[in-house]
Amino acid sequence: MGIMRVLARHLRVFYRTWQHNVMFNVVEPLLYLSALGFGLGAFVQKIDGMSYLQFIAPGMIAMTSMYAATFECSYGSFVRLHFQKTFHAMLAAPITTNDVVFGELLYGTLKSVLFGTVILVVVTILGQVHSLQALAIPLLLVLNGVVFAVMAITYTALIDNIEFLNYYITLIILPFFLFGGLYFPVNALPAWVQLFNWLNPLYHSVEICRALALGHASAFLWWHVIALAAIGAIILPFPLRLMRRRLIT
Repeated sequence: MGIMRVLARHLRVFYRTWQHNVMFNVVEPLLYLSALGFGLGAFVQKIDGMSYLQFIAPGMIAMTSMYAATFECSYGSFVRLHFQKTFHAMLAAPITTNDVVFGELLYGTLKSVLFGTVILVVVTILGQVHSLQALAIPLLLVLNGVVFAVMAITYTALIDNIEFLNYYITLIILPFFLFGGLYFPVNALPAWVQLFNWLNPLYHSVEICRALALGHASAFLWWHVIALAAIGAIILPFPLRLMRRRLIT
């Protein structure tokens, strides 16, 4: 199957470079967690009965998952498309453009789940997971990874200069990161921002991860799951169409 061949190629590369992947995708979130949780947290009062470290720790899981999928399917995909011409070489084999795109998405999602789960284990070791409901978090990370992988590769298919990826990170991913409920409750924001946050996939992921880590799962969480799935389903056709146009014409 073409998709699995694309994934197998990426996994062989990952096997050779996993140390560099771990450095960026794991160490950076741990620095955030340490500096904000232990540093800033010493000066922040409890939020909804939780210490600041306990409040932000589940969000670090969602954040790591987001960045893993985002950077793999933006910078990684751009390099394979424009500099290495990997996608073009793949099409010389009996592989379709859809196979290439789905292989990219599957790889980005796999990395998203892998590194998000690593942070989940670390957060658990730090004593910030209080329920076996957290075992369901990796399942959520699959959905989270798909959404951010699709978003990233859609944008990547639109641009011709790698510098343009800075706009994506700064104007799209950074607002998700800042206003997605990682560092403060979203109910502190203006009503219109809270409403807009329903279009923020990271917000939904943070809410689900926090609820599962603390054992506060409820039927309302399904609305966050549905919102994530809807975002992914709506935007999925775009990278397929755009990448086909990029590779065939």
